[in-house]
Amino acid sequence: MNDPFVLPRYDLRRAGRALAALMRDPDDLPQVFTLIESLSGTAPHRLLARMKRTESGARLLRDRPDIVPRLADRSALRALPDGTLGRAYLDFVEGEGISAEGIRAASEQGMSGGRPPAFDYVHQRMRDTHDLWHAATGYKGDLVGELSLLAFTLGQHWNSAVALLVLAGLIRGFGRGHSATVLEGFRRGRRAAFLPAQDWESMLAMPVGEVRARLRVGPPPVYTPVRSAELRAQGVLS
Repeated sequence: MNDPFVLPRYDLRRAGRALAALMRDPDDLPQVFTLIESLSGTAPHRLLARMKRTESGARLLRDRPDIVPRLADRSALRALPDGTLGRAYLDFVEGEGISAEGIRAASEQGMSGGRPPAFDYVHQRMRDTHDLWHAATGYKGDLVGELSLLAFTLGQHWNSAVALLVLAGLIRGFGRGHSATVLEGFRRGRRAAFLPAQDWESMLAMPVGEVRARLRVGPPPVYTPVRSAELRAQGVLS
């Protein structure tokens, strides 16, 4: 059965408010989802179409697995051998003080909903695997790491809202001194395998080095993290 036709979304006023809020406080995660929803345009349509063209993506769309319970089971992740993707993910979320459940809640707070099920599932899958992308690529959860991973995402799949986030973040100074790292993120995304269609569940127990080789993401970048608290201390953020 074909998915119903969905008009591209362009709510410039709502997007402007979300972007302004993020420039004041880049840690305001619900605003990220609001901005992306408001300027999604044809990006969800193109992403869904590309997912359907891959065997693994079509299987995800058919079965619609929910990865959050796997990622929320920290005891099971901690029982995995050192050096696996699951342990790298656990180290990342515990180091950043975040959780898959918290990101899901922020998304629900920042988005209005009303999408057809297939579109909604692709959004959920991208949201719920975002921190696995961090673990696989090696980008930390600081401002430079987030901008770089957003740029990586653009290399995978163009989205005007994500491009606006990266550009505005660089102009605002969130990636101060690290623009080359952010731009390299875009190039890494172009070279890598198509991450949205990956069966991440099957890779949790794999050595993270093997995962990186399979996904062609290359080695983790070396850079000095930039935190929002540092920018506030420097007067970049109020």
